[in-house]
Amino acid sequence: MEAVFSNFDEYLKAFGVTLGLFVVSGIGSLVLGLFLASLRVGPVAIMRRAAALYVIIFRNTPLLMIFIFMAAAMPKLGYNFKWVEDIEIAGWSVSAFFVRSTLALTLYTSAFVCEAFRSGVNSVDLGQAEAARAVGLTFAQSMRYVVLPQALRAVVPPLTSVQVALIKNTSVAAAFGMAEATATMRAFTNNNADERIQIFLLFALGYIILVEIVALSSYVLERKWKVA
Repeated sequence: MEAVFSNFDEYLKAFGVTLGLFVVSGIGSLVLGLFLASLRVGPVAIMRRAAALYVIIFRNTPLLMIFIFMAAAMPKLGYNFKWVEDIEIAGWSVSAFFVRSTLALTLYTSAFVCEAFRSGVNSVDLGQAEAARAVGLTFAQSMRYVVLPQALRAVVPPLTSVQVALIKNTSVAAAFGMAEATATMRAFTNNNADERIQIFLLFALGYIILVEIVALSSYVLERKWKVA
């Protein structure tokens, strides 16, 4: 394990990039997924169909293909994200690769987040929404104040599964120039072939810790929001 411990700063930096991909993509997918779910259960038929088409396309498209599109097709369309290549935030440089990776992960994950939220909304008794409309609340107000607070209790487990999958999906970015955990592990194993097993176990442990943090957070929320 000397190869990792002697370069432990690189190990931590790699998982810092992985964590950055997860946090940015996770927040983006939650926002976009909630918006799509609102459209899917909304009263406007064309919006429901558009949101459903989005889910069908991105849920059934391999994540690797979305990454390839971001890496190969976006520059051809004129979107090189040059405006972010020299930005530094709290000592971290934000590259075009990071933007493309988070965009690909967000677009892909939001389709699953949408379905998780939709299942939660559908679990709320229809009479709740009807009562909210009866007292004069608009669709947006009934969703915000009546339906979503109840639906959130039901969506914590499926959302946790989606976020756990997102953590592991960040490893796809390694194939497109991101020096995240999987890419760093590959570099370590290439330079230290006699310690491959130990290196693999240490990087696997890093992923396990991240996943368990998400799972523990989910458990705390479930206990806090548990309904008798």
